[in-house]
Amino acid sequence: MTAQWVMYGIKNCDTVKKARNALTASGIDYRFHDYRADGLDAALLQHFIDRLGYEALLNTRGTTWRRLPEAERAAIKDAASAVMLAQPAIIKRPLLAAPDGSLLPGYSADLYHAFIQEKS
Repeated sequence: MTAQWVMYGIKNCDTVKKARNALTASGIDYRFHDYRADGLDAALLQHFIDRLGYEALLNTRGTTWRRLPEAERAAIKDAASAVMLAQPAIIKRPLLAAPDGSLLPGYSADLYHAFIQEKS
C-alpha cells in the first residue's frame, strides 16, 4: 500500500471544509479521517504528540476548551492525551498528514499551498 495524504478532523467543522476544498482544488487525492465517525486511538494520538508536541495540537480557541473546567485546563500538561482521546474536538483542526509522515496542524491557505508544494 502506498502512502497517501490523510486529513484528520471533524466533517462538519467549517475550517475542515475549507481545507478539504483546498486539497481538492490542488488536485490532491486524500483520505479523510473523521474523529467522530472513525475514532481516535491512543497510538495514533501519541504519534501526533510525539511529532508535534501536545501544545501544537491543542485547540484553545474552541468551545470544547472553553467548556472544560478550569482544573482540567490547568492539568492539561499532565493529561493532554487523555483529554484529547475523550474529547477529540479539542484537537486543532484539521491535521494534515503528508505521504512522508509530516504533519501540518490547522489551516491557512498560504501554509497549505506551501506544504503541498513542498511535499508533492
